[in-house]
Amino acid sequence: MVFYELFCISRTRLVEANLKDLVKQTSLVVMNKGGVVRQLKPLGEKQLPYRIRKHQEYHVQGFQWTMQFDANPSAVGELNKRLKIDPRVLRHAVLRLGSKLEDVVASAEKTGTRV
Repeated sequence: MVFYELFCISRTRLVEANLKDLVKQTSLVVMNKGGVVRQLKPLGEKQLPYRIRKHQEYHVQGFQWTMQFDANPSAVGELNKRLKIDPRVLRHAVLRLGSKLEDVVASAEKTGTRV
């Protein structure tokens, strides 16, 4: 399985239960396809660098969070499809960090960065 990181910006006016449900559904998509969620990290509410128009509204702030996971490419395709149509999500990006978790950790140790 390949190691990925999801970066997501969701709407700020969400009730906490809605945000938790979004994170839970995202995690379940990965796990139902045989993947493993390694880390969930909330980055907090931040002002966006530019206005984002999504679902007939303009947004200037968003709640940002990341999720690191191992999954196969079909799980990433399903995840992209679901996040694209979810009205709670403003933007998302899935980054491929490496072919294995061990490769990513080894390259981080060489450069001195934290994963």
